[in-house]
Amino acid sequence: MSFPPSPAPAPSKPLPQPAHDGNPSHSIALPPQLAGTGSRPVVAGVVPGAGHSGHVSRPAYVIAAAGASLLAAVSVALFVLCYRSSKVVTVRPWATGLSGQLQKAFVTGVPSLKRSELELACEEFSNIIGSLSDYMVYKGTLSSGVEIAVVSTTKNSAKEWSKHRETQFRKKITSLSRVNHKNFVNLLGYCQEEQPFTRMMVFEYAPNGTLFEHLHVREDGHLDWPTRLRVAVGIAYCLEHMHQLSPPEILRTLDTSTICLTDDFAAKISDVFFCDEPRDREEASLPSLSQALVDRESVVYSYGMVLLETMTGRFTASGGGLLEGWAAGYLRGERQLRDVMDPALRRSFHAATVDRLDGVIRGCTDREPRRRLTMPEVARRLREITAMPPDAATPKVSPLWWAELEIISTEVN
Repeated sequence: MSFPPSPAPAPSKPLPQPAHDGNPSHSIALPPQLAGTGSRPVVAGVVPGAGHSGHVSRPAYVIAAAGASLLAAVSVALFVLCYRSSKVVTVRPWATGLSGQLQKAFVTGVPSLKRSELELACEEFSNIIGSLSDYMVYKGTLSSGVEIAVVSTTKNSAKEWSKHRETQFRKKITSLSRVNHKNFVNLLGYCQEEQPFTRMMVFEYAPNGTLFEHLHVREDGHLDWPTRLRVAVGIAYCLEHMHQLSPPEILRTLDTSTICLTDDFAAKISDVFFCDEPRDREEASLPSLSQALVDRESVVYSYGMVLLETMTGRFTASGGGLLEGWAAGYLRGERQLRDVMDPALRRSFHAATVDRLDGVIRGCTDREPRRRLTMPEVARRLREITAMPPDAATPKVSPLWWAELEIISTEVN
């Protein structure tokens, strides 16, 4: 995850739970081995004889020995069968060398991380890559070289942290943990400590900046036509996934500044900030572009505007949220998409493809919300237009461990 200068997968099947011995250097066994495998049955080989002579009857001794041998053989056979049926798979620590807590993140869920570990990774929280009034964003690097982004509240004490904020913080963690998609900036963990007061969320880091930067800021950030299509398709597939969850996950905001790019310029949607607390009832009742998108139709509209901005390379709205004149004219049908395409593309696109994308944008931005396309419909249309399946839109060069985790999942099953 990357942020512009201020201001501006998991696998589909959960893996079996590993044994938690607290030592990250040990291999993880899935599932835990059976207890007591090192014990041996103790069999008494002496049967007291009758009377008071003290001698042992040879037939009784032979029978007892044979029974003991049979019992031992049966025990061993049962143990071997149980051991084989348990499908024990020993998984070595990930090649990325992640810390013990993060190694468990994709097996046991979102872990609670220690502030000391994050402080070390973020160079004592001196590596600031973004800030807002209520948040600081740090870049961290684990000893393995894996990069992370840490989002922290600027509140310094529990007195400044209301019950509403605490509720929203916990809800956000639960919400983000449900979105396991390769085109989403995934939540790796969180930190919640009282001394010093700490509320942080830890995300994977997409190192290639934001879509906003590449379209409007970076001189070296030109995106060619195939890359723009791949970004647009990746966003659509991720939103389709989020909207098909039960209940659906609805983004707070969606624009080009919330779309991060990976090493190989795949899109990752970010939703990293805690929910802000309204200052008063009047403010809470006023509509604002900064408020959460309340329904799927609003997200679809925002996606249409992101697609328009991606194709044209131009601002669609002013700093105050008002549509730019050219964009308003386009939405009214006064212009076609081919008339406003980014000149930097130098006609590397196909006119027929652009015309079909024009129809997608207009289907997303219809003034009547009920007439707008759904995200599954958008994803289906884009796949037909670009012939790009979901795998082609996901990151191929990644510092994360998706491929290895999928192999492990296959072995276990």
